[in-house]
Amino acid sequence: MTARTGLLEGRTILVTGVLTDRSIAFHVARTAQEEGARVILTGYGRLSLVERIARRLPEPAPVIELDVTDDEQLATLESRIREHADHLDGVLHAVAYAPPGALGGGFLSTTRQDATTAFEVSTLSLQSLTTALLPLLRRGSSVVGLDFDSRQVWAGYDWMGVAKAGLEACARYLAAYLGERGVRVNLVAAGPLHTPAGRATYDEDTDPAQAEKEWDLRAPLGWRATDFEPVAKACAVLLSDWLPSTTGEILHVDGGVHAIGDGGVRGH
Repeated sequence: MTARTGLLEGRTILVTGVLTDRSIAFHVARTAQEEGARVILTGYGRLSLVERIARRLPEPAPVIELDVTDDEQLATLESRIREHADHLDGVLHAVAYAPPGALGGGFLSTTRQDATTAFEVSTLSLQSLTTALLPLLRRGSSVVGLDFDSRQVWAGYDWMGVAKAGLEACARYLAAYLGERGVRVNLVAAGPLHTPAGRATYDEDTDPAQAEKEWDLRAPLGWRATDFEPVAKACAVLLSDWLPSTTGEILHVDGGVHAIGDGGVRGH
């Protein structure tokens, strides 16, 4: 029997946003390596922490400093990546942040500065990161961003919800403008997972454990907030060459909740 070839064999993937081993980005990087990819990471702030987390991957991965709001770092990103690889086949955009004042139920009192920060880091960065990397992206390459369903209001999500709605529009426009270059741009809308960022978005009246239980009950396939594998695998498929004509798409990996009304079907 012939050994299975990895889905990402021979591809070089840049993964942003690896903060802890409980981040979606970490699990995407791990899955990508297991599927044969060469992975490069970017880190923000304490690079030593990101480097320590990187050592928990199956294979060592170089870490490059990147603040997506720093024009100078974006301008030098290509050359710094070229120290490790001469091209990229895929990029995971896993960068998002909203100040505490833009989350947690204070939507009406959020300052202009806090709302702008949420937009700049969580939305505009998809365009600025992608354009900074264009010289490295070959025809057939793939950009994947992380989303959360923004079609409705989620308690406490506030301006991050607005930023994610903008992210979805940004991905569609990028897909339109980059199609002639053969670069695909898609998003993965995940259900709630046990990430530090995810837990921080609930308002003070919401019990995260109860919210996750209700999500599980609404999901036709069920949902485990501790299981990162379905989301990581979905990202890996989009980063591969298996969906060559798919772009501008939002792939929901949420157990099916996006398709179900408020009442749901399980448990009734």
